[in-house]
Amino acid sequence: MAVTKMTKRIIQMMGVIYSIAGSGDFYIMKNVLIATDFSPQASHAAEYGYSLAKQLRANILLCNALIVPAEIPHAGLVIWPMEEEDDLQEDSTAELQRLKAHLELNDHTDKFRPAITYINDVGTVPDVINAQVTDKTNLIVMSTHCGNLLGTLLVGDHTKGMIDSTPQLLLLVPPAAQLKPVKKIAFATDFKNLDENVEAIYQLIPMAKMLNAEILITHVHHHNEQSPALLEWLKEFLVELSNCAGYANIYYRIIENTNTEEGLDWLCAHGDIDMLAMLHGKYDFIDRILHSSHTQKMADHIQIPLLVIPSK
Repeated sequence: MAVTKMTKRIIQMMGVIYSIAGSGDFYIMKNVLIATDFSPQASHAAEYGYSLAKQLRANILLCNALIVPAEIPHAGLVIWPMEEEDDLQEDSTAELQRLKAHLELNDHTDKFRPAITYINDVGTVPDVINAQVTDKTNLIVMSTHCGNLLGTLLVGDHTKGMIDSTPQLLLLVPPAAQLKPVKKIAFATDFKNLDENVEAIYQLIPMAKMLNAEILITHVHHHNEQSPALLEWLKEFLVELSNCAGYANIYYRIIENTNTEEGLDWLCAHGDIDMLAMLHGKYDFIDRILHSSHTQKMADHIQIPLLVIPSK
């Protein structure tokens, strides 16, 4: 199963698009949007996002969505006085100022320091965040939801909503994530929709270059034995991809497991990786009701940062 001419053509075409778009050596990470609700989990995600922004030499926009009671599940009809909304806005601004000061005052290095601005607005978490995303926003950072029932009801839907609607790279940071440099990013793929997978890898490469990190292309193989044809195809695919992308630090690993999430859990625990990246496709309304994507399932329990790459 050698790499076909069509596969090579896809890789080469995406490589041309990647170069024209200003990636590669001319790529500059401009802004990181960090979403916060001022919870301990969100504060940890903000610290992680600040550390990552330093490595990427990007500035930061802190963002808080003011959620009115009517948005809480089963809240019923709620009248929201303007005075209370003004008070909520003032409290949010004060908390954003405190978070900004905390991040700046705890940076004791003499390296690049991100410029920090902040904004808040009334609305759902996805709507408020996505309204702030511009062509200068390279990355959105937010915490994963907490594991208790109340956290799942009030915050879990926000996380899933962002996974489904994000217009840009979305980094979900769990409370267990360590504040350390990112040196290896695993990109999980089933090699279906190959053109979308290649495009996702090209979106990932600029960040990996800025971090000087390896990209580990990972495939969870559901059969007992690895096909020699699959291994040969992967080797040729990797050479073609590395050559077209101009980035040699791309490797692959096959994990044998009949369950995709279990295989990725094993990789996160034992694969010495700092971040897991996954391509998230768009689903219709019925699919969203009946099924959760691998990305959403991993977001529910992952212990390292999860990078969601939206399908174009």
